[in-house]
Amino acid sequence: MEEIQQKMEYCLNCKSKPCKEGCPLKNDIPAFIENAKNGNIKEAYKILSKTTIMPFICGKICPHSKQCEGKCIRGIKEKPVSIGEIESYVGEIGIKNKWYLDVEKAKEKDKKIAIIGAGPAGITASIYLAKMGWRVDLFEQKEKIGGILRYGIPRFRLEERYVDILEEELKCLNVKIYTEISLGRDRQLKKLIEEYDAVLFAIGANQPSKMGIPGEEQKNVIGANELLEYGNHPNYEGKKVVVIGGGNVAMDASRTIKRLGAESVTVLYRRAREQMPAEKKEVEEAIKEKINFKFQINVKGIEKNQLECIRTVLVKKEDEKREIPVEIPNSTFYIEADYIIMAIGSKLNKEGLDNIELNEKGYIKINDKYQTNLKKVYATGDSIGKNTTVAWASYFGREAAKNIEECDSYSSSSTLYL
Repeated sequence: MEEIQQKMEYCLNCKSKPCKEGCPLKNDIPAFIENAKNGNIKEAYKILSKTTIMPFICGKICPHSKQCEGKCIRGIKEKPVSIGEIESYVGEIGIKNKWYLDVEKAKEKDKKIAIIGAGPAGITASIYLAKMGWRVDLFEQKEKIGGILRYGIPRFRLEERYVDILEEELKCLNVKIYTEISLGRDRQLKKLIEEYDAVLFAIGANQPSKMGIPGEEQKNVIGANELLEYGNHPNYEGKKVVVIGGGNVAMDASRTIKRLGAESVTVLYRRAREQMPAEKKEVEEAIKEKINFKFQINVKGIEKNQLECIRTVLVKKEDEKREIPVEIPNSTFYIEADYIIMAIGSKLNKEGLDNIELNEKGYIKINDKYQTNLKKVYATGDSIGKNTTVAWASYFGREAAKNIEECDSYSSSSTLYL
């Protein structure tokens, strides 16, 4: 208690609030910390709840150093305020007192919406729309709701009980949850448009991306998202594993595989360590757990248990925001591995997206109101190709809900009819 109090006292309560600007959800960070510091924990929780539905989750898994803490004034010359830890502390007290069930709900409207996908974006949109008085039906293709929170982030980073709390809040708001329902197989988009006043796509983009290199289709080459989502791991006992990628998914996969008995786990990244998109603390934890890292290496091909690699040099090119890895001639070398795990990103699964227009990158195309080309059909979260942290997914779910409410009768929509 004394330690967390000291961390709250460390906050300067800046009037300019740069930490708030760094937060995707725009949480009023100085205000909630100030209240918590003065013992007004419930008020601190209320302040957080104005902009987020999951302080007890974001406080644990957000990449704080790249978001709120990365903007902290204290961090310019010293360590930044431990915003994530303080948010988690307030969130845990909120759970203990069940403050997440103290919800104010508007009078129920004669409006009904179908939300497809029960990950962070879909759950957030469901809660906000339910509070606005909408009747919400939430559809999820898996056995339980949660998306990446339940099926992507390892339990050593986020306990499953936190996702169960979100489900409890949904039920408190009378959101009807339908699991093991697949769009295209069990429900058709055209029928949903007929039955509901609005349809919101909040499906994830969890189909593994490919590098487009020889040997990528071998059985010992596996997508990291697939491993984390379904848990279909091979036997790693005594095996050498290489993970390709530098994001949090690569860290989660490598740490999980090491825990499952791999002899060695090596992460290959084509840029430098300081350019890794993974959260700094996750990289540090991986290093503590004896995960090996090799930087500025590109993989050119895979043949059985051998990766053909080439070293890179980082070059700043005109009109580029960051340095680009350029292959060094005559620097080819080989690495042995029993399993190769691809953690280089993911893309949208297009199943069931009948007549919905996609953008040039293969995600659902929307306008500034989150509307698709089909009248009454909206999209949000990973399905529209936006930033893929949990906080950003929640932000886009919240903003989609606000826009759906504002559009109300949809008479001003400029979208097309089905």
